[in-house]
Amino acid sequence: MKGPEIPMLDLKRTFKEIREEVMDAFREVLESGRYILGPKVESLEKEVARYCGVRYGIGVASGTDALHLSLHAAGVGPGDEVITTPFTFFATVEAILYRGAIPRFIDIEPDTMNLNPDLVEEAVSEKTKAILPVHLFGLPADMPKIMEVAKRYNLAVIEDAAQAFGASIQSRRVGSFGLTGCFSFYPSKNLGGCGDGGMVVTDDPATAEKLRSLRNHCTDGRYLHHCIGYNSRLGELQAAFLLVKLKRIDEYNRARRQKALFYTEQLKEYVRCPVERTGFYHVYHQYTIRTPLRDKLRETLKKEGIASVVYYPLPMHLQDAVRWLGYKEGDFPEAEKASGEVLSLPVYPELTEEQQLRVCEVIKRAVDG
Repeated sequence: MKGPEIPMLDLKRTFKEIREEVMDAFREVLESGRYILGPKVESLEKEVARYCGVRYGIGVASGTDALHLSLHAAGVGPGDEVITTPFTFFATVEAILYRGAIPRFIDIEPDTMNLNPDLVEEAVSEKTKAILPVHLFGLPADMPKIMEVAKRYNLAVIEDAAQAFGASIQSRRVGSFGLTGCFSFYPSKNLGGCGDGGMVVTDDPATAEKLRSLRNHCTDGRYLHHCIGYNSRLGELQAAFLLVKLKRIDEYNRARRQKALFYTEQLKEYVRCPVERTGFYHVYHQYTIRTPLRDKLRETLKKEGIASVVYYPLPMHLQDAVRWLGYKEGDFPEAEKASGEVLSLPVYPELTEEQQLRVCEVIKRAVDG
């Protein structure tokens, strides 16, 4: 008999725990009359920068804009090549294309599903301007190796940390390795807002100044415009909401890690579970298993009222929108294999052990059956 539904995420329960503090923060903003790029945004920028161990935070309208504006600030333009992964959310690639630049894909590591750092150097050409690694599902890409190549060839590194707020390598948080780190505050993220939002962090003062200008039509506030910019401003209500959750982000991430450990202990004999290398702190934006039985498991879970999602069913180089790049099936076998095997299970701080046990029992029965 079908049991109670288990969603991928339960934002209602999250809000219930912080409701009073959030409503007080909203009231403060509404009574102030400052709704865009005000003191709450400034506070959030400072707190996120401090948390990431860098000097500057620049609030923007989305994680996609964080990537796009970062590439612009780094001088990436038409005809330039940007090395990145084919196994990611489409925004990673869109941001490159927005600049008129060309994504230069390299394959992923089979165990982490992150960009393979050992393939980066051979992809560097005279046209290469930047490297855009993705910290997929909350696991940091191998930034030390990537930064070695970037420094050798004088390439900008833009970290797509949209899924990895709080993740780290040897206690150094993601977003602090490259020229910029780009975060998304989409509601489902580990640090999720109540709408769209994003942030760029950087240690470079010139880059920070450029980003602040770009996000607001390249104006200094006096209706004088020195370049063509964008409308990518973070709102005060969004910042107020995020400040409340930022105080709890380490608690949220620890809870996600506990849920992940439970899944792994239960499922390691049945499916391929996520890996976590020594010194790499995974924050499990998604808990993603791999199995050739993926479609069978997904359908069985669905029949039992348990949500699951395939992130991602088709790698970027095979998407219709970028067929013109000339890539074909077989170019990146590890990414293509992952797309046929991955399945993300519910993982969030409020998920109960009882719910997790039910998820695991359904998967075990499906695999054994």
